[in-house]
Amino acid sequence: MNVVENWNSANHFIFFGRSGEITKNQPEEQEIAILCLHLLQNCLVYMNTLKIQHLLKEKSWRETMTPEDFRALSPLIYSHINPYGEFNVDLTQRLAL
Repeated sequence: MNVVENWNSANHFIFFGRSGEITKNQPEEQEIAILCLHLLQNCLVYMNTLKIQHLLKEKSWRETMTPEDFRALSPLIYSHINPYGEFNVDLTQRLAL
């Protein structure tokens, strides 16, 4: 239940325009809105998974984590996301992809 609630709150967060509601009556417009949400969801989970994997490659992090910590890992986090269009990018470094 917590996973579903977390996913729904993430959806509401990233699909924030017009209170997260699909306001169009045209099926084509609704489909585009849902497909955009799916794209955002996939990008969020993919980037979070890459970041978690990169972090877990460091031995110091792995050694400090308990089995409960590993069970609680989830790519459904979004507190580090800014949905309002401001992106601080350091062009001197590459993303660890």
